[in-house]
Amino acid sequence: MKLCIVTHSLIKGSGQGRVNYEVVQEAIARGHQITLLASAVAAELQQNNQVSWVPVSVKGWPTELLRNTVFSQRSASWLRQHRREFDLVKVNGAITNAQADVNAVHFVHSSWLQSPAHISRSRRDYYGAYQWCYTALNAYWEKQAFSRAKVVVAVSNKVSQELIDIGVPQEKIRVMFNGVDAQEFCPAPANRQKLGLPEKVPLALFVGDIRLNRKNLDTVLHALVKVPELHLAVVGEIEGSPYPQLAAKLELGARVHFLGYRHDVAKIMQAVDLFVFPSRYEPFGMVVSEAMASGLPVITAATTGAAEIVTPNCGMVLADTEDTQALAQALSKLASDRELGRKMGQAARVEAEKYSWKKMAQSYVDLFEKLTS
Repeated sequence: MKLCIVTHSLIKGSGQGRVNYEVVQEAIARGHQITLLASAVAAELQQNNQVSWVPVSVKGWPTELLRNTVFSQRSASWLRQHRREFDLVKVNGAITNAQADVNAVHFVHSSWLQSPAHISRSRRDYYGAYQWCYTALNAYWEKQAFSRAKVVVAVSNKVSQELIDIGVPQEKIRVMFNGVDAQEFCPAPANRQKLGLPEKVPLALFVGDIRLNRKNLDTVLHALVKVPELHLAVVGEIEGSPYPQLAAKLELGARVHFLGYRHDVAKIMQAVDLFVFPSRYEPFGMVVSEAMASGLPVITAATTGAAEIVTPNCGMVLADTEDTQALAQALSKLASDRELGRKMGQAARVEAEKYSWKKMAQSYVDLFEKLTS
């Protein structure tokens, strides 16, 4: 099979990029030829003789909307000239104007636009207006892209329902959960002091973009006020974030530890007692499955796609992301009952091991082979 994958990046360390990276590795293992239409590709893929990289440069364009538009136009122009060379084309969302056979959906902009947490509802300024335009345009382009694809892959049942809600026929949709690296993310002893974490206290972890409100750190901080024995480590870019100030205002400065952006999240997960992530809108949320693989009990919300793999034995799923009291009760329960947390963490590890990157990649390539047989 001659396969073309259109994506911004195929880098092991990024979310959507990691998915495509693993799919390529599986396709290579099965002897297929792959052409990558992308802006960035991991060095080990560039060096493989089964892989060809067609660079799509977007350098110099000042906004994400412009960069994505340029990528879409340039990739579509190349594909129009070379489409006949491939048995199958796989894309993500509205990444290109060209038609694809398989479209993998990691985010549904129509649903995000309707969310009460959308940035334009809290930011009544130029940035809020830009975010509304960015989301609305992507929602329009996505509907066109989904209608042209033979198969649309949703990364969760939540995304599957969102696709149905915007008119994608159910029979075109396949659900394939994102994978998790159970070797990198695994239970192991850790030294809190070396990681800059407080010792001998119950410690929760939050990981995400804390510059805006979608990840819902504000509700976590308000809930933390009601759980005085619990500390919270926060991983995420601090510059431009309002939450250090909110923590100070809530008099949580001594118990909330802002670590900034970190590359050692797997190590940090080994050092804490529980993971909390009640995102207001999250098509999947790989940090949840990574925390589970690390042997952590998790607290998340039904608005997070990865909540679908959280069983009652390994975590708690909140029905309402704004229910501070329910979140505080969940945090208090795990903070005060170490044995419960330990058992939940063990169950979480077992559950996460069912969702390896290898199994996910096999599902994708199985689909490709079926479509081209």
